[in-house]
Amino acid sequence: MIFLVKGSGVYRVISAIFITFALTGCSQYEWGWYVLNPNTEQGRTNLWFLIQGFGDTIGVSLISMCFAMLLGLAIALLALTKSHTLNLFNRFYVECVRSIPVLVLLLWVYYGLPTLLDISLNHYWAGIIALTVAESAFMAEVFRGGIQSITKGQHEAAESLGLNYIRKMRLVVLPQAIRQILPALGNQFVYILKMSSLVSVIGLSDLTRRANELVVNEYLPLEIYTFLVSEYLILILVVSHLVRRLEKRLTIPSH
Repeated sequence: MIFLVKGSGVYRVISAIFITFALTGCSQYEWGWYVLNPNTEQGRTNLWFLIQGFGDTIGVSLISMCFAMLLGLAIALLALTKSHTLNLFNRFYVECVRSIPVLVLLLWVYYGLPTLLDISLNHYWAGIIALTVAESAFMAEVFRGGIQSITKGQHEAAESLGLNYIRKMRLVVLPQAIRQILPALGNQFVYILKMSSLVSVIGLSDLTRRANELVVNEYLPLEIYTFLVSEYLILILVVSHLVRRLEKRLTIPSH
């Protein structure tokens, strides 16, 4: 078992599934896995119902991550200017957003924002907006640290070539900074994937919401939530493996 856990990404996924379901035999509880048995019509229907939740979970997470990176980069650049006002706004935004629980922000966006702006907002985009804002504060700090890690000589070299600020950041600074912060970006994407489970409270049919609905219909919470744990575990392990592979591809050889 230890060999499998230390092996490649595929072996880690297989090991995680094996360990999760092996632990279900460590008690006297009579497990009702028939509810998810792929050999029965009921089980196939329930499995397909749960698996369909991957679409909303991954979709909301990916879109939120992209928007959060753009917004976070914009906020980070404010901290790197010589303007005291913009620096102050950066600190105010980052500290305020990081202080608000994601669930509270999600509820405010879904129920409060439409009332405040007199607009119609469905649960899908409410989830994306809330996750984007919540994540952007962390992304701002990640980008700020990455940009500041680039040596002064790189900035001076870009300026000596006649590049303006925008072209310097786009062609010289940001490509190097992204290589530096790639592990942190991967961690933040994993964070968004896990936090996306909160969108179930506003009715989005993600993995968690579908599991909750199935529990109400089947009255087997232990089996269904154990399967839900496995779904998130597999998803996070796959994402982590892909991030590590991307990190290796973008690593600059030291010799």
